[in-house]
Amino acid sequence: MARYDSILDTIGRTPLVRLDTFAPPRVNLYAKVEAFNPMGSVKDRMALAIIEQAERSGELRPGQTVIEATSGNTGIGLAMVCARKGYPLVVTMAESFSVERRKLLRYLGARVVLTPASEKGTGMLAKAIELAETHGYFLCRQFENEANAEVHSRTTARELLDDFRGEVLDCWVSGFGTGGTLKGVAHALKQADPATRVVVAEPDNARLLGSGLAQPRQAGGVPTSHPSFRPHLMQGWSPDFISPLTEAALAAGLVDELVPVAGSEALRLARELARREGIFVGTSSGATLAAALDVARRSPPGSNIVCMLPDTGERYLSTPLFEGIGEQMNDEELALSRSTLGYRFDTAPTAARQPPAAGGERAALDAEAERFVDETVAAEPVVMFALEWCEFCWSVRKLFARLGIEYRSVDLDSVAYQADDLGGRIRAVLAERTGARTIPQVFIGGEHVGGCSELFDAWRDGSLRGRLEARGVAYDRDIELDPYDLLPGWLHPRTATA
Repeated sequence: MARYDSILDTIGRTPLVRLDTFAPPRVNLYAKVEAFNPMGSVKDRMALAIIEQAERSGELRPGQTVIEATSGNTGIGLAMVCARKGYPLVVTMAESFSVERRKLLRYLGARVVLTPASEKGTGMLAKAIELAETHGYFLCRQFENEANAEVHSRTTARELLDDFRGEVLDCWVSGFGTGGTLKGVAHALKQADPATRVVVAEPDNARLLGSGLAQPRQAGGVPTSHPSFRPHLMQGWSPDFISPLTEAALAAGLVDELVPVAGSEALRLARELARREGIFVGTSSGATLAAALDVARRSPPGSNIVCMLPDTGERYLSTPLFEGIGEQMNDEELALSRSTLGYRFDTAPTAARQPPAAGGERAALDAEAERFVDETVAAEPVVMFALEWCEFCWSVRKLFARLGIEYRSVDLDSVAYQADDLGGRIRAVLAERTGARTIPQVFIGGEHVGGCSELFDAWRDGSLRGRLEARGVAYDRDIELDPYDLLPGWLHPRTATA
């Protein structure tokens, strides 16, 4: 493996993978798998190119905030680049895009400003322009920035040409969003061999390019929503306007054919890629594959066809792509579980996993652990004895965070409590004092409240508010929530234990 000075040096050089299980007989169908980029999408290339071009030109000053409108992948790529280079990042995004994208952006340190879904892509772009002008941010302008197209001529297309050195690349198939990949790759491929066909896929219910209608724009060139746009399933593909980079590719005659793709076919093929080829990609990749298969079925034997797979399937967990993918065991899995006797949810634990039986003579409690519990509970208004890994403990932490409650978490399995098994000795004291063997255990004002379920029930019935107010503990009195919603979906409230 090579050594790199930073994560940014790992962008590009993605693999070209043959799709044997999909290709028609005697046709060579390949996929350019852009999920191998460090942030999982083709947009990593453009994100680095735009920032470095702005640095060279002086448009981007050290420490200046970067802003861009994005469906997610561009923003995630920018978040990586900005994190490494030290620029704050703001992303504007329509609320209809997947939750995973928002969380990834915020995890990488970006701020995410959502815009109404009804305002579509033009709305999030207009918001980015508005914020950039108001606050002096650097606006990336990915839809028109030539650095977006140039990086694909210099890297993506060059990689493809190198992969087919000594052979003919008959057809390259791609969707379009910003138009950067389309314009940049198509230009370089056509320059190398004008006979290479460029096929562009678009949603069959939102044929912006296929409509033949010009893109309407406001004064100053800001686009308005295209009359042929309709909401579709391919996130990141075909916004509600035709970008200047896409318009330039069309005007230059770089596009040989347009292929409409149904959303249902995009979903089906994305799932089939996972199950038949082990390639984990999103809906837009399924859509591009659909167009490539349409071309492959019409191509002569020996043809070499490449389709772009723009991103990873992890961006789509909350979208229709994962509809029907359950969290719980289905009937077949349950039957398999029950085909052997041990480690089942519908039987008692095996003897090896049974906790020590309660009862018998009371074990002597450790004096140091007793003193620790007494002093901690007395000194802190809100104390939670917890485990770092425990889902119930994290659910309690979420509740305290939502309510703005300051508390001390004593994580019994952390390094601080491992010496001489202090955490285990404290847990024995808690079990004796509270009568509960489970974790977490919460104390407010020195009084034992209980575990996760007891705390959540106390919030539901209002008694937790009374305890907090009686002890002078500040919390958000206006918030309304059901704490049981904070539990992970796989946990069954009230019955599961830590």
